[in-house]
Amino acid sequence: MKTIDNIPTSKIQRATKLVSTGAKVGVNYLKYYGDKIVKTPEEAKERLNKNNASDIYDGLKQLKGSALKVAQMLSMEKSILPQAYVEKFSLAQFSVPPLSPPLVIKTFKKYFGKHPDELFDTFNATSVNAASIGQVHIATKNGKKLAVKIQYPGVAESIASDLAMVKPVAMSMFNIKGKDSDKYFKEVEYKLVEETNYILEVQQSKEISKACAHINNLKFPEYYEDLSSERIITMDYMHGEHLSEFAAHNTDTKKAHKLGQALWDFYMYQIHNLKKVHADPHPGNFLISEKGELIALDFGCMKSIPQEFYTPYFELARPENINNNAYFVEKLHELEILRDDDSEAEKTFFTSMFHEMLSLFTQPFHQETFDFSDATFFGKIAELGERYSKNTDLKKMNGNRGSKHFIYINRTFFGLYNLMFDLKAENIKINNYLRLS
Repeated sequence: MKTIDNIPTSKIQRATKLVSTGAKVGVNYLKYYGDKIVKTPEEAKERLNKNNASDIYDGLKQLKGSALKVAQMLSMEKSILPQAYVEKFSLAQFSVPPLSPPLVIKTFKKYFGKHPDELFDTFNATSVNAASIGQVHIATKNGKKLAVKIQYPGVAESIASDLAMVKPVAMSMFNIKGKDSDKYFKEVEYKLVEETNYILEVQQSKEISKACAHINNLKFPEYYEDLSSERIITMDYMHGEHLSEFAAHNTDTKKAHKLGQALWDFYMYQIHNLKKVHADPHPGNFLISEKGELIALDFGCMKSIPQEFYTPYFELARPENINNNAYFVEKLHELEILRDDDSEAEKTFFTSMFHEMLSLFTQPFHQETFDFSDATFFGKIAELGERYSKNTDLKKMNGNRGSKHFIYINRTFFGLYNLMFDLKAENIKINNYLRLS
């Protein structure tokens, strides 16, 4: 894969890159209008989506940082984005062009004040994995193989300006309106700032590793604070393949069940016992070892769950509460889904919409075991998302709904469900985490 010798770091440089990307998108639309004359509407739109997805991703991968991280987050919204965008943006999870070796050495010296050869016995300046915020290199010290994650230059300093540039697109895509919409973008900005603080990530990694060490078939790397800094993390190198790669060829249903149960227990234990959760559940953050163990990586994005959100959120996971209309409406108000200034039409619409969504999405919590390999269940979720994305009544209303905490908690569950489906995990014990408490 071609390497990158420099990254735009100033606001002007990054804005210029986005403008040039926008120009390419404009050309694609001109082609689209021509295609509509000689092709079917579906064929013309499919080509437009593929061209736009490719050009937008190519622009974002040069910027890296929060702009690329937003693409990564959007790739998980499979029910909202066209498939062409999902496929292209998902590359941001663990497959983007890395920094060139000379830029790696320069970046390492800037962040650590030393050449990597002064800290490690060996250091490979060619990365083995590159993602949205940083890339990973292999090193050795005292006979131990290590993974060294280096943050891209300028990422932390450009978060606010990057989000300001993508805000109009996100607001349009999710139909967000109103003066209080900033609370959602501030939440994203706050979490992205946290993700660029590698000292915090090492601390969170050690805390979660210790708290969840007793969960069966789950492993974590060891982290080394003396070889880490605000922009560099050193940890054990963990052997394994990404979860999605494993799932693509695995035919062992027992192994799939074992891994699925470990993954589910890991998340349920965090959410219900720690009230804090690894809120970045994409395939690039999980490896499968040769022994069939789940290896959890990257704890930069941890979401704390306040009790005032946790209680009503999980009360609405119970069917008796979903089907008690007065209680249901009360909880929708607590979760800021229904607003005091809603019209009667909005109250009726959103109450019905969220009743339908929650009745479906919370099904795994309505039974003792659940089959996450059930394509019918996931097909219904996709159909529901597609139907509401095209709903003309919804587009007329303010889509600014829900507590800011929904952003990362819903992202966590969507990502977790998709990983469980990828694994084809059957007969998962939903409340198995209780015996781990």
